[in-house]
This record gives sequence, C-alpha cells and structure tokens, in this order.
Amino acid sequence: MTPLTLFGQPARRGRWFLLPLGMAILLCLGTVYSWSIFRLPLEEHLGLSATASLLPYTLALLFYALLMPIAGFGLPHLGTRRVTVMGGLLVGLGYLLASLAKGLPLLVVGYGVLGGSGIGMTYGVPLLVAARWFPDRKGLAVGLTVVGFGLSPLVTAPLANLWIQTYGVRVALRLMGLLLMTVILALAGWMRLPPPDWRPPTDSSGMQTNGVYPVTLWRSRSFYGLWLCYALGTFIGLSAIGIASPVGQEVIGITADLAAASVAWFAVGNGVSRPLFGWLSDRFPPRYVAMFSYALMFVAALVMGSARAGQVGHYLLAFSLFWFCLGGWLAMAPTVTLRFFHPDRYAQNYGWVFTAYGAGALLGTLLTGQIRDWLGSYQAVFGVMAGLAMGGMGLAWTGLKPPVHTSLLKG
Repeated sequence: MTPLTLFGQPARRGRWFLLPLGMAILLCLGTVYSWSIFRLPLEEHLGLSATASLLPYTLALLFYALLMPIAGFGLPHLGTRRVTVMGGLLVGLGYLLASLAKGLPLLVVGYGVLGGSGIGMTYGVPLLVAARWFPDRKGLAVGLTVVGFGLSPLVTAPLANLWIQTYGVRVALRLMGLLLMTVILALAGWMRLPPPDWRPPTDSSGMQTNGVYPVTLWRSRSFYGLWLCYALGTFIGLSAIGIASPVGQEVIGITADLAAASVAWFAVGNGVSRPLFGWLSDRFPPRYVAMFSYALMFVAALVMGSARAGQVGHYLLAFSLFWFCLGGWLAMAPTVTLRFFHPDRYAQNYGWVFTAYGAGALLGTLLTGQIRDWLGSYQAVFGVMAGLAMGGMGLAWTGLKPPVHTSLLKG
C-alpha cells in the first residue's frame, strides 16, 4: 500500500501544514469582530443610530451560532470542501450586499444574515479537519487552529480602517468581501479529512479512551453541564469585550486612542490562550480546566471592580484576563466535545454545543448595558461578573463530568 502523503510529506508530518491553512480561514471569518471599525462610518453615511448600527453585528453573531448545528448535520452529506465553498460564498456575498445598502434593511440582510450564516457554515470545518488529522493531539490542534479567529482583528481591523480612510466605507466593505471570499475559496480544497482508518503511528497525547460514548447528546447530563459552562464563560467574556473601551475611558480615564490600542493587546491574549487551553483540556479533567478559567475571571472582576481613575495597570490586567479566558473557552469547548462524545459525530455535536456561545453572546451584549443603566456605573457590572464566576466554579465541579465510561482519565 502506498503511504499516505500530504504536501509531499508523510501524512504524520504533512498534517501540520493543514493547521496554518485552517488558521487562515478562521482569520477571515474572525473579521466579524472588526465590525466596530465599520460602525461609525456607516452611522454617518447612512444616518443610523448607535443602536441600529449594532443590529447587523448582533444578527451576525446569532446566525453564526444558528448555522453551526445545521452545517454540522450537512457536512457528512456535502463534504468539507463543498461546505467551505458555500460558506465562503455567503461571507463574500454578505459583505458585497452590505456595501450596496442605502439603509438598515440591506445592511442587516447582507452582513447580519448572509455574512453570519457563512461564518457559521464554515467555522466548524477547519476544527473538524484538525481534530481528525490529530487524534493524538486534538486539543492542541484545535487550539492552534482557532488562534486565527481570535487574532483576526489584529490584521483585518487595520486593513479595514485603511480602506475606509482611502476609499470610503462602501468600497471598503466591497474589498473586504472580495478578499475574504477569495482566500476561503482558495483554501477550501485543502479542507479534507483523512481516510476513516488512518491513525498516526504514535500517540503522545497521554489520554486514552475506551470508545464507549453516549448514544445521543440529549440523554447525557454531560452535554447540559458543558452547554451551561460554555454559555456562562462566553457570557462573562463577551460582556467584558463589549465594554472594554468605554470602561477604560469612563472609569480609568484613558484616552480613546489608548483604549483602542489596548484592544490589540487584549486580542493577543485571546489568541495565545487557545492552544494553551486546548493543550490543558487534552491532559487534565475538563472540570478542573474550566474552574481555572472561572477563577481567573473572578480575579479579573475583583481587580476591575476595585479600580479607580488613573489605575491603568488594573485595567490592562483585568481585561487581559477576560479576553484570555474567552479565548480559552473557544478551544476548551470543542476539545471537551471531542473527549465526551463520539468524535465521528463531532461536527453535529459541536454544532449543538456551540449554541451556548450564541446564547452567551446575545445575553452578554444585551444585558451589560442594562446593568450599567440600572446600577449607574460600569463598576457595578464587575460585581455581577464576580458572582457569576464563583457560580461557574461550582457549576463546573458538579456538571462538567465525563459521561460514564467515556474516558479512562477520571474527572
């Protein structure tokens, strides 16, 4: 039998080249986090209110989460490359339609519905490819792949800003759509799975499984424990991300320029944490890794809740931890899904688990501002976050346990 090769190398070595390609696809999809760059120009150009200009982004996150389980069920029938092509076309078309908008409706349909659907359709493919080619290092491979999504604002936000200043917001949207679509379609052909019987010659992961998994997610308490923990982790993380800049200016008193520059630093932590938490989730019981994440969030909430004007160090430390932990959950959740449930149904299973991200995103973006309005200060928000983080530690301890007989590494 001819040995399997990738990129002219034996598959054991060639598979590593798939990870940067998956990172590049997710970097394109992570442009959704750069929406704030387009918001103010669109408000001025189309006469939108601040609330209206947030709607396309909110709907993009919603459809991103909704399409994940749908795409997961379609993957076995359509194949990874075809799903990637379809998602890339939707992302590009969404930006192109948004560039033609003369008011809010087409902006919502283009960027929110089509763009968000394309992200949700494509997002799971690089993760599935990484997991299948790295059964011995699932967490590390998935964590490295999702780095692209977390670091996307470092690349796409400055590029979008340059295009807006040079050509205007409409042309910038059009150029971004064409660029993202071109890159995703160019890389789609490499998003292929290994043969069903392929395994790397050595297994250095340190984790063994006996191959016995729950028949369905819905009858497994582990699914509900993972879902709730993921929703809570993303709720706290996304709430913090959404208020990072106004908190810096209102509470600490930093300039708008420094607040914007600090976001780039936070994004680095968001990206670095993903392979780290993926690696930890490979080697330790997931509930301990989750409790570690909540403990860091608790510390961040206490630090920021006690911060006063001029304490820039408190601000940078607290929000670095918030972004760090959010990135960790986006690596931890898919890795735990692979550990707890049958890896052959990973795309479908993680699609359902990922709806927790959608719930956390919607509640986090909607309720944080309300809490500030009700209690009169952003610092009051951090007291709520500290309480939620403490509750998360208890939830992880009681609910984030592997299904019976799933893993020989007891949790």
